[in-house]
Amino acid sequence: MKTIGLLGGMSWESTQTYYRLLNEGVKERLGGLHSAKLILYSVDFAEIEALQHQGKWAETANILSRAARALEQAGADFLVIGTNTMHKVAPEIEKSIGIPLLHIADATAGVLKRDGVSSVGLLGTRFTMEQEFYRERLEQTGIQVIIPDEPERELIHRVIYEELCQGEIIQASKQAYLEIVASLAERGAQAVILGCTEIGLLIRQEDTSVSLYDTTELHAAQAVEKALAT
Repeated sequence: MKTIGLLGGMSWESTQTYYRLLNEGVKERLGGLHSAKLILYSVDFAEIEALQHQGKWAETANILSRAARALEQAGADFLVIGTNTMHKVAPEIEKSIGIPLLHIADATAGVLKRDGVSSVGLLGTRFTMEQEFYRERLEQTGIQVIIPDEPERELIHRVIYEELCQGEIIQASKQAYLEIVASLAERGAQAVILGCTEIGLLIRQEDTSVSLYDTTELHAAQAVEKALAT
């Protein structure tokens, strides 16, 4: 079994979901008392979040690249970044290490293509929804990406940072998210990507008839496959 390098802490609430999914995935495949071999580097999210909102992406890249190199030096065979938004600096991180990086958008696109989904709604931080680094990666595979309108994007972003990253689950926010999911479906989305690793803490597939793709689950499943590949 290969050793997974998990770059987490953005936020720790979603990182613990990664930890659970990685271990559950290995146990499901191997049975018994098997669990994932992994090394976790958890950063201070307050530092990252401040730099995000100041637009200082090069500085976030430096912080995460140092963490990625530490994971490599500790024995990780490949890297998983446990956040959608910080894949904005995935190319810089990739250049700083000598081990493979599993990109969360690739894991998502692969499953969407497998399922025949060609038009998808995208929920995430403003950075993920509005900037090109994530949407273009999906669109290059032939998938049309539909994002919520401006007031909806503002609400989604606020809830992520002010509620979900603080460990708060508020019913009114859940209902608002579900209304946005329904709106995206009305605009032609065949499914909706939960493109922030915290959103799966708020809404789940049983809450809506619209197909949801939780990137945390898809990314973790890809990591388990790689860890167990011969």
